[in-house]
Amino acid sequence: MKSDSKQSANTLGDWAKIALEKHFQKTIQYEEDVLSDRDPEALHQMRVGMRRLRSAAKGFAPALDLPKAARHSQIGKISRSLGSLRDLDVLLETLETHYQDALPDREKDEFKRALTLLKSERSQAFDAVKETLNSEIYLSFKNSLADWLNRPSYGEMSVLPIQGILPDLLLPEVSDLFLHPGWLLGIKTKKGKVKINNLTETEVEELFQKQGETLHDLRKQVKRVRYQMSLFTNFYGKDYSEYVDDLKEIQEVLGKMQDSVVLAETLSRVLGCNLQDALPTLAEKLLENRYLSWLEWQPLHQKYLEPEIRDQLRLELLYPNPSSKSKKARKKKKKG
Repeated sequence: MKSDSKQSANTLGDWAKIALEKHFQKTIQYEEDVLSDRDPEALHQMRVGMRRLRSAAKGFAPALDLPKAARHSQIGKISRSLGSLRDLDVLLETLETHYQDALPDREKDEFKRALTLLKSERSQAFDAVKETLNSEIYLSFKNSLADWLNRPSYGEMSVLPIQGILPDLLLPEVSDLFLHPGWLLGIKTKKGKVKINNLTETEVEELFQKQGETLHDLRKQVKRVRYQMSLFTNFYGKDYSEYVDDLKEIQEVLGKMQDSVVLAETLSRVLGCNLQDALPTLAEKLLENRYLSWLEWQPLHQKYLEPEIRDQLRLELLYPNPSSKSKKARKKKKKG
């Protein structure tokens, strides 16, 4: 979307259309490269585009009257197909780049067998993506959204000034994030204060075995909020952008932990046995890297457990395009 269009955009509906068009165009530009399977990066970019498009469709829902084929639930179905293939690409790249050369000779044959099996699954996943991108669901989505962008239809909330409604869009998402049970993993409370519990590698592994899915779900919630907040960086200042950067960092470090879990589970599944029995060196390295990622997570975890940080973020969301009046209000709030 051209910059002059952004300058003339004032309402929630204006910005909804800008966001949808931006991410739609990014998504479809990679379609040919994905279908030709020439470059894994094209698949990654198309998947990111679909995720951001889904986030925009959901985040701006009060302002939109989208055709059924272009709503966020339909976009999610398409995105999941791309995600399955992308996940296998990441697993294969991680194994070949970071672990293959570190294994002793006695484990290399079994490692190669695992790669062969994963590449076979990858081939099946690619066939599924081709089927999806040639399906009536995808074609209907693409045509419906293109038609909507040419002749947009809006919901009643679309006429409201964007600055006045942004807090109402963002605060519920952030509240859901702060209330997520994943923040409670690996903490202790003392005299009404919450602090990080210094867990050993064994304790961290036990935590993952019992509650790893909760931590994974926290990452998904972080990603949703990050995508949502990223839509509105034009309306806030430097502090807001720093919160978005923090969310990206949290998403990445939680993602590294989850990737190691998925990698171990996937290898155990394709090999038909416990990874510790088949590839003990690899299993130990995955445990070690997971623990290092856990340690990397701790400062961010502690930061966003602090009531002051949470309060400052909520306060930041209340004042899009800070005026002198809102700046004074925030300073007064912080001093109080």
